[in-house]
Amino acid sequence: MSHVRKGENQKLKMLYLVKILSEETDDLHALTMPQILEKLSNYGVTADRKTIYLDLGELRKFGFDIISERQGKSYYYHLGARVFELPELKLLVDSVQSAKFITDKKSNELIKKIESLVSKYESKQLQRQVVISGRVKTMNENIYYNVDQIHQAIGKECQIQFQYFQWNINKDMQLRKNGALYQVSPWALMWDDENYYLIAYDEQEDKIKHYRVDKMLKVKVTPVPRKGKKQFNNFKLPKYTKSLFGMFSGTETNVTIEAENTKVGILIDRFGKDIPIIPIDENHFKTTVSVFVSNQFLGWIISLGSGIRLIAPKSIIHQMQEEIKRLNNQYNS
Repeated sequence: MSHVRKGENQKLKMLYLVKILSEETDDLHALTMPQILEKLSNYGVTADRKTIYLDLGELRKFGFDIISERQGKSYYYHLGARVFELPELKLLVDSVQSAKFITDKKSNELIKKIESLVSKYESKQLQRQVVISGRVKTMNENIYYNVDQIHQAIGKECQIQFQYFQWNINKDMQLRKNGALYQVSPWALMWDDENYYLIAYDEQEDKIKHYRVDKMLKVKVTPVPRKGKKQFNNFKLPKYTKSLFGMFSGTETNVTIEAENTKVGILIDRFGKDIPIIPIDENHFKTTVSVFVSNQFLGWIISLGSGIRLIAPKSIIHQMQEEIKRLNNQYNS
């Protein structure tokens, strides 16, 4: 910033001082007073040691954790605690990077913003952590507009309209219901199974339903007041996500599962620590859980191998037998 005339940004002195300490210092990197004065000068701010000492004192009073340490004859200054610590930001970067509903372009934009919350040295550590994994990311750039409209509607307690699509074999967006508008009452947004879902009340069907936010188009807030408060209050969101498999709905049923003791962790991870664990013998136990029974749930049970099976109710065992027959026919034909 050598083109900036000395002293032309005096009123911005405190802001530039915070900027320098935020970007250039951390627990492993500090600046001496002459270095601070030189950097301020580059921003068009003239100052002497005495005023900067006073300014640092004011910033400390305001809440900035500015640490000064003596090394030899010089004092070194750096910014200590911040709103976000590096490990917390690493978690955020990981979440942004792994979220399937965030496009690559938006992932990079968000990570750049996250990097700005630490010093330039720590931001390099965040950059090193970012690995483009080549995973499938959503192709709908409208998702951020969709989320904004949904939040507005929730805030105003209004219904929304939108079109909903699915991909066809030509990899084109194919509108469902021949492009007819969906109109629902939005109640919550939920991230599950690496996707982002709108939880809404459908008045026509009188039920709570979920929609993939990245498959919604032309989302518009309507002036119609939203409905379904009673239905949403009776709707247990954490229980719903534990009971659904891959967000494929089915009939909610209590199912009893018998398993080897080594499988207990898988069931606790899926359904939570509150599930009943009833020993059958030294090596086996059984539990009863509430599940929306779909082919995805049956497939999940099959995928866990020989040490686990459904033992009740009979209707679900029959459903599993039919699914096994179907698979057998499909792969023996």
